[in-house]
This record gives sequence, structure tokens and C-alpha cells, in this order.
Amino acid sequence: MTLTSLTQLAPTITGEQLLASLTPPAQFAHASFDDYRPDVDYPSQQQAVDALRAFSAGAAEKKGGGFLGLGRRKKQDDPEQKPGIYLDGGFGVGKTHLLAALWHAASGRKLFGTFIEYTALVGALGYAKTVELLRGSSLICIDEFELDDPGDTMMMTRLITDLVGSGTRFAATSNTPPNALGEGRFAASDFLREIHAMSGNFTTLRIDGLDFRRRATSGEAVVTDGAGVAAAVDAARAAGRVATRDDFTVFVDHLATVHPSRYLLMVDGVDLIALDDVVQLHDQMQALRLVAFIDRAYDAELPIVASGTPLSAVFDEPMLNGGFRKKYLRSVSRMIALTAAPPTGDNPS
Repeated sequence: MTLTSLTQLAPTITGEQLLASLTPPAQFAHASFDDYRPDVDYPSQQQAVDALRAFSAGAAEKKGGGFLGLGRRKKQDDPEQKPGIYLDGGFGVGKTHLLAALWHAASGRKLFGTFIEYTALVGALGYAKTVELLRGSSLICIDEFELDDPGDTMMMTRLITDLVGSGTRFAATSNTPPNALGEGRFAASDFLREIHAMSGNFTTLRIDGLDFRRRATSGEAVVTDGAGVAAAVDAARAAGRVATRDDFTVFVDHLATVHPSRYLLMVDGVDLIALDDVVQLHDQMQALRLVAFIDRAYDAELPIVASGTPLSAVFDEPMLNGGFRKKYLRSVSRMIALTAAPPTGDNPS
């Protein structure tokens, strides 16, 4: 079957496939601390690099049952003793780059995935089997750590606690510090104990700075007309590349039929995504599914050509002012980048 539309795809994925996919995305396949470029106007960026280097070096010193094996009793107020490190900051400051650099610097068995990929792994294999498979990992990196429902809160907290107890170290990124997860999204008061128990395992590093993608592109996603969409698709296919073309509304409806953990298979092998007649969304579930898909398209560095409403305006004002504000703004940033010429240099995340 020749792939011409994303709505042709309804992929399935096994737990084993999910586990095998837990490595940094292609654009961070060679990320290192050395090629991260700190913005001199924001000292916290260099401080984060230094802290992550120290965290990585600490793993090499691990001995016996202690996390760092420094031959002294662990102090509660000693941040070096915590088994996790948490990168908090705005979108586009290089958090994912640094997380991938830490992964590359680590030795032993190591995993790298988004929050949704780990929850999908539990969904596919069950909690006990997931713990069994992940136990023994030296480092688990969790990108885009955002808790959108209380069930995920409790599950991920339990998973981290169980694996920390067996010696695994964690690193995570998010736009929200760990003691604030869930604020504005659900009744967090019922889950404060779980949230704080999880955050106690992490040293939080705040990374300030400007959004790299917005510095490198205009403030609006590039938009064309139907003829421009058709021309881009025809040119890609003439060059032997795989280009999909979908009506935006039909595509968004189709996303509801595919679990977000499978979106990575929807973009596999695709070279260009074309969307006709983009409209602004007013349904939050549709919007969150689009965010999850754009994350996978961004990881795959897939260019998007679109007509209708600019993709940067696809989320309505109530969404942009609600509890998922940071998630939507990050997605807008990524859609601006994907509809424009790819930026060069610096630290996209």
C-alpha cells in the first residue's frame, strides 16, 4: 500500500517495541554537553550543564548500596545524594538536548522516553512486568513529564519509588516543577502526598532563557493555500519521498482512534505532512491529542505544510489560558518550527 494519508494508519505497538524505542529521538542522536550552547544572558543554562556533568560523574562513583557510594552517610539536605535530577524551565531552552546529553554520557543500561511512552509501557505490559523489565537500569530519562490525570500521577510515583529503591537513577524534564505537577488540571489536593513523595527524589534545576525556536523563526506558523499544499506534496513525491495529505478536521478525528503511544509509528517513514483547511480547535481532548502528535512529528523533524488557519493559532484562548497553557505554547513553538525552514545551531528542546 502506498501511503498517501495519515488516516490510512491505525498502527499497533507491543510492549517490547515500546521498550526497544526508548532511546533519544533522531535530532538528539548525538547530543552532548559540549555541543550545548548556553546563552550568556542566562547563567542558569551553564549552571545546568555543570550540574548534569556532576550528576553523570556521580554515577561513575557509585559503590555498594549507596546512590553515589561516597563512603559517608547520606544527608537529607545534600542535593548530590538525590537519585533524580529534574530540569524545569520554559520551552525551547534546551532541556531535551541536555537530557539526551546525559543519556549519552551514562554507562550501563539506560532508557530515554517521553512520559506518555512510559505510561503506555505500563498499559501494554502491566505494572509488575514493567517494573521487572526496567529494574536494573542505571538511568531512566523521562522527557515532558506532565501529569494530566490522577491515575498517571499515582502510577508514575509508584514506579519511580520502586525503581529508585533498587538503585536506578532518574532524570526528567518539564515546564512545571515537580511539587507543582497537577496544579490547575485536576483536584491535586487528593494527590499531594504522592506528588511530594515523588518530588522528594529529585533535585530541581531551573533553566531560564528564550525559546530557541521562536528566536529562529517568525511568531506565526507558515501557511499556504491549497495550490501550495498540492505543489509541496507533488514535489516531495516526485523526489521519491513519502508525503501524506489530509483534511485537518478528518485527521484530528482520526487521532482519537489511535492511542497516543502509537503516534510514533504514524510518523515513521513519512517525509512530509500536508494538512488542508486547518481550523481552530475548541475541544480540549482534540487539542491534547494534536499536541501529542506534534511532539512525535517534532522528534522526527518532519516538515509540515498547511492551509487555512495558521497552526500557531489552532488552540483557542480558553485553552491558552487554562491549566495546559505551557503544553499548548510548547506545541505552538514546535509547529512554527516545523512549518518554517529548519533552524540551525543552538539548543532546540
